[in-house]
Amino acid sequence: MVQEGRGLFGQMSVRENLTLGAYTLGADAGSEIDAVFELFPRLKERVDQIAASLSGGEQQMLAVGRALMARPKLLVLDEPSLGLAPRVAMEIIETLGSLNRKGLGILLVEQKAPLALKLARRVYVLSLGRIAAELPASEIKSHHDLARYYLH
Repeated sequence: MVQEGRGLFGQMSVRENLTLGAYTLGADAGSEIDAVFELFPRLKERVDQIAASLSGGEQQMLAVGRALMARPKLLVLDEPSLGLAPRVAMEIIETLGSLNRKGLGILLVEQKAPLALKLARRVYVLSLGRIAAELPASEIKSHHDLARYYLH
């Protein structure tokens, strides 16, 4: 799970945060760390840097990378674009899309609907704590379509 707010260990390095992500595997995390660095090369450049000193986008990459270290079958993300520049948010969504195409299940909670729709296959629109709509993402072609479900 990648929680809203990232939940990093701020005084630990990038490497230490990633290593903690693989703790439940009980094995050497070397190959998982290499896979994360392949997805997010900026983290490799900052491997010994303290997590709190990373930019917001780099911290989000680290949070996603740490979650991937446990070799999940389902990756749950809560507001991964929160506080990020649009370009960085799109980069993360594109990486998640690539992981999904390789077989990783993804459950994404995201308020920025246009961003989420770039990744989604199914959409659940929540309104006042209830599911207002459940439909294939392909049925939402515009902001108008989406607004219709919120205002229903």
